[in-house]
Parts: sequence; C-alpha cells; structure tokens
Amino acid sequence: MKLSIYLFAIAALTGCTTAGPYVTNISSDGANGLNIEKCKVELNAFLGVVNTGDCSNSSIKLSR
Repeated sequence: MKLSIYLFAIAALTGCTTAGPYVTNISSDGANGLNIEKCKVELNAFLGVVNTGDCSNSSIKLSR
C-alpha cells in the first residue's frame, strides 16, 4: 500500500504536461485578414512554471 502511494506521488511530481496548440495571439494583417499564432503550453508541475513553445502562424483572408 505504501509503495503504491509513493509511486503515485513520484509520478505526479516529476512529469511535465503538454497541452495545445492554443491560440495565443490574433492580429490584423492590414489587408483585410487575420494573423493567428498558435503555441503549445507546457506545465512543469515540479517547478510550478508554465512555458509556451513550438509556435506556428497561419493567415485567414476575410471577405464580405
């Protein structure tokens, strides 16, 4: 019983969690369109730090 509790505690504290991609920025391109930036979000539970990385950009042309 104690061994399983220790293993669970170690697993919970040592891992990083990656989620995403999430939209992190939306801006106008100045030519009737939008620039959208998406990044992955990583949570380091051991240090309590959230980082973003592995970003990609895409453009959407708007019309009426």
